[in-house]
Amino acid sequence: MDFLQIHPSDNVAVALRDLAEGTEIVISSAASSVISSAAEKSLTLRAPIPAGHKFTLRDLAGGEDVIKYGYPIGHLTRAAAAGILVDHSCIKTNLSGLLEYTYNPVEISPRDTSCLGRDDKTVISSAASSVISSAAEKSPSFKGFRRSDGQVGVRNEIWIIPTVGCVNGICQQLAEEFRREIGFAAASSVIPSGSEGISSVDAVVAFPHNYGCSQLGDDHENTRTILADMVHHPNAGGVLVVGLGCENNQLEAFREKVGPMDERRVKMFVTQKVEDEIGYGLKCLREIYEMVSKDVREEVPVSELRVGLKCGGSDGLSGITANPLLGRFSDWLVARGGTTVLTEVPEMFGAETILMNRCRDEATFDKTVHLINDFKEYFIKQGQPVYENPSPGNKAGGISTLEEKSLGCTQKCGTSAVIDVLRYGEMLKEKGLSLLSAPGNDLVASTALASAGCQIVLFTTGRGTPFGSFVPTMKISTNTPLYEKKPGWIDFNAGVIAEDTPMDECTAKFIDYVLRVASGEPVNNEKNGYREIAIFKTGVTL
Repeated sequence: MDFLQIHPSDNVAVALRDLAEGTEIVISSAASSVISSAAEKSLTLRAPIPAGHKFTLRDLAGGEDVIKYGYPIGHLTRAAAAGILVDHSCIKTNLSGLLEYTYNPVEISPRDTSCLGRDDKTVISSAASSVISSAAEKSPSFKGFRRSDGQVGVRNEIWIIPTVGCVNGICQQLAEEFRREIGFAAASSVIPSGSEGISSVDAVVAFPHNYGCSQLGDDHENTRTILADMVHHPNAGGVLVVGLGCENNQLEAFREKVGPMDERRVKMFVTQKVEDEIGYGLKCLREIYEMVSKDVREEVPVSELRVGLKCGGSDGLSGITANPLLGRFSDWLVARGGTTVLTEVPEMFGAETILMNRCRDEATFDKTVHLINDFKEYFIKQGQPVYENPSPGNKAGGISTLEEKSLGCTQKCGTSAVIDVLRYGEMLKEKGLSLLSAPGNDLVASTALASAGCQIVLFTTGRGTPFGSFVPTMKISTNTPLYEKKPGWIDFNAGVIAEDTPMDECTAKFIDYVLRVASGEPVNNEKNGYREIAIFKTGVTL
């Protein structure tokens, strides 16, 4: 298929490959993912249409709404004849300012897909038996690490966390020296942790950051909260917290923030109070390693899996391939008692009512309204336009307005009910689909998802990115050329969906792959040693 009309009411279609000017386009039921019957009609393209970009299906007047996904994504700034390219140069957002919302709940039921069961007993329809692995079909599970606080980790790592940026170098030196001591050649090295009865440590990683001092108010608290969340994260079998001694983020106060912890696995010290900080730190790491190296993987039900949903460098295929794939996975996991989390609040603008009307009750709806308007007020307070999006990379990939980006982005969370809304830095409390307050920035949002307790972040991209957060950050390409160009970045190719691979077949393969990653198979950011954190900052620096 060369192009796709996503919804029967759309007045634009999306090119699935580069289309030349003069190409004859025949619109029929085969050109739409949802049209059941339609009379064929044809048009001739009046301009080249790059893959992922939109073209008009009929003559449109200046000021007329452009319809994609069945919703307006903005209005034309000038008239456009049938077969014309529609991009950011001729379309303008319809969004503006704060809005008032009304709760109009919709009935929530899983989409009709052979890869989705309604509950743990009705797992998979008979149509899916040929494409879902027997393990995932009968008893979905993965091999994880049971922690004493009841959480489950998908990795067994030792983390070194600075309370303040001043000791970043010390933390990195400690990680390097201890990796050498235990036989790790580099930050990306892993010791396989495959089967029960074999102990292992997956990685030793330092997480430098720029904060912990000269911060006030929310910024100071955000730093403390994210670092405390990391201490409690189940992917860390052990943690060494390293302080300086004169910073705002004083270690004793931070210890109180962290609360109860297993002091055999979590150790803290102040570098100004010891004579040899490297020697002392290595001594602590040896004691932590003694505990962590005894941990073993065990079979864990998939209901223990908590997955963050994120996208970045989107293109015109994001809402057709990779994001709907994540939506299928999200519904599959939630139906089995698992947890998914959607964030990037600015990239909900324009599609927020879809999420609001899926809230399980009015209290959750009210929290979602606050989530949206609070972020808009943040933009307004900073004197910035609320709807300044998409990015240059998004525009180059075929996304023209924030509504278009949001309608594609929100597909990552499928069709499940929204059961909770989390503040920035807040940890998950319930299973199911939650929304999380964080910006669209890739590293800040991915760090926030991991801090909420997600063991894995699924990251869709049409442009490509190498980064990783402090949990496995799996990259899913929206198009095949990206997957082929960047095999060291991309972990899974959803572009095949635009090349006539059935969505159900791709979903089945994706489910199996995620479960393998949860069981220890490293993703590219781990193989490359790309591991970072970024903390949301809103105020002044002293």
